[in-house]
Amino acid sequence: MVFEGFEPIFGEPKVEWANRGPLPLRRFVYYVHSPDPSHLRIHVSDFHTNTWEAVRSVHQLEDMRDDIGVGDSWSEFIDYFQSSIKSDNVKLVLEGQSGSGAAQAKLVAQKSKGMPLIFIPLMKLMDSDAAEAIGNLSLELLAAFKTTQLLLTQEQNRGLRLAGDPPNEKDKNASIQNKLQSCAKKQKLPDMNAGSTPDVSEPSISNGSFNSPRKHKDAATKATNRVVPTHRRARVRGAILQESEDDREG
Repeated sequence: MVFEGFEPIFGEPKVEWANRGPLPLRRFVYYVHSPDPSHLRIHVSDFHTNTWEAVRSVHQLEDMRDDIGVGDSWSEFIDYFQSSIKSDNVKLVLEGQSGSGAAQAKLVAQKSKGMPLIFIPLMKLMDSDAAEAIGNLSLELLAAFKTTQLLLTQEQNRGLRLAGDPPNEKDKNASIQNKLQSCAKKQKLPDMNAGSTPDVSEPSISNGSFNSPRKHKDAATKATNRVVPTHRRARVRGAILQESEDDREG
C-alpha cells in the first residue's frame, strides 16, 4: 500500500541526443504513475519511433535512496522524488542510433540545481508494446486535461458567485430594501405634518366657496382708499375744534 493514492505526473523533458546523425529530434512527453500499490512506472515517448519504459519496485527505489543519499525516511525520499520529477530540471538523455530511433535512453531529474540527481535507465519498447504504451499515455493525457478543465470551470463559477449574488438573492434583497424605504417614509410623514405651518399665501376653501388671497387684498385696498363725504369731514373737524375751546375755558 506504499503508492496508494499516488497522483500521476506528466511533463516534457529537455532532450539531449548524442550521435543522433540524420534522425529528427522530436519533442517527448513523460508519464509517471503507479500501476499498483508497490510499483512505479515511467513512460517516455515522442509518439513516433521512440517509446521507452521503466518500472521500479519499492525495493529498487529504496536502493536508489541509499545511492543518492536523500531522505532520512521513506516519505522524505518519495517527496524528493516527486518534486524532482515535477521540476523544470528533467532531462531525457538519448544515445546512439537503432533503426529509426535511439539505442539507449535515461531520464535524469533533480529538485533544483546543486541537489542530488536521480537517474532512471529506460528500456525501449517495440511494436505492439510501444503502441499500447502510446495509447495509454494518450488516454491519460486526455483524462488529465478533462480534470484540469473541470477544476478551472469550478473555480470560474466560484469567482462569479463571489462577484455577485444569484438573481433570486438579488430580487429578495431588492424587495427587503423597498419595504425598509416604505417604512422609513411612513415614520417621517407624521413629523413633517405636525411641524408644518399653513402658508397664508395659499388659497383656502370655506363654506364651500373658494376664497383667494388676492380678493381679500383688493377688498382691503378699496376700504382704505374710500373717500369720506364732505359733510362728514366738516362734522368731525368741528367736533375737534369745539373740544379744544372747552379745554381752554376750563
